[in-house]
Amino acid sequence: MTNSVSNNSVSTEDFFDSVAAKSDSGSLRGDYRLADKDYVVAQDWAAYTPEQHALWRRLYERQAKLIPGRACDVFLESLGRLDVSQGIPQFEGISDTLFKTTGWRLVAVPGLVPDQTFFEHLAHRRFPVTVWLREPEEFDYIVEPDVFHDFFGHVPLLFDPIFADHLQEYGKGGLKAMKLDGLGMLARLYWYTIEFGLIDSPQGLRAYGAGILSSGGEIIHCLNSPQPRRIAFDVERVMRTLYRIDAYQETYFVIRDFQQLFNDTASDFTPLYAALQSQPPLAASSLLVEEINLPLRQSSDDAQSA
Repeated sequence: MTNSVSNNSVSTEDFFDSVAAKSDSGSLRGDYRLADKDYVVAQDWAAYTPEQHALWRRLYERQAKLIPGRACDVFLESLGRLDVSQGIPQFEGISDTLFKTTGWRLVAVPGLVPDQTFFEHLAHRRFPVTVWLREPEEFDYIVEPDVFHDFFGHVPLLFDPIFADHLQEYGKGGLKAMKLDGLGMLARLYWYTIEFGLIDSPQGLRAYGAGILSSGGEIIHCLNSPQPRRIAFDVERVMRTLYRIDAYQETYFVIRDFQQLFNDTASDFTPLYAALQSQPPLAASSLLVEEINLPLRQSSDDAQSA
């Protein structure tokens, strides 16, 4: 899940028209009435109810039990320092700490925002975080990203300097892709890295994608199930690969480290977009002849928590 909706215009009318075309109800969960031109709103932390804070605690407790031995080390370290287990966090104080660490800030948004707005925020080192929290009946699955997904899944890695720099460059690349008919390919890159990426480590494969880290089921599936394919990261391969939004991923791409992610996505994608336009996309379950389906290489921590 990303905080964007595919749309080449930032006009409010076009944005909601695009949502209507993608949604059975033609509407979004968030309240956009008080959003400014950048779709930023006040968090209004005092408006969260005791029941919402209690739901946050339940969500946090579930993930806290699942991520040891499955999440990458920098995520675990940063999450531990944030100390947000007892209720929905207040963005302002954490944003100030984040700015001192990597120059990023958090901005509260009503929910999904147009692509251009999303990319502009990232390009200026601002990460949009949804203000509303899912309902109790959505504990295990939610269609739109909520505050738990956005904060728990994404924010801890913004404290890593290399990952933070990569995300800013992604935002800049997104603004450029809008002019080159490359948004579909760039969305696949976001999906298979920032949302559902795996990283290698001496202890075994670990998750760094927010869609995995905030999910009670996918964090087990991606590392413990024999069903999905786990393939070494390659930009062109990723940009050609379709993905599922209604089921666990059939393929995960594995980076060596965040430096590789930064380096491999730092080039100008203009010629790549042009080359890929003439190539058919690959199914989410594809495994090419020359590719290796990487072994799980479970650590003792994985085995104990499986």
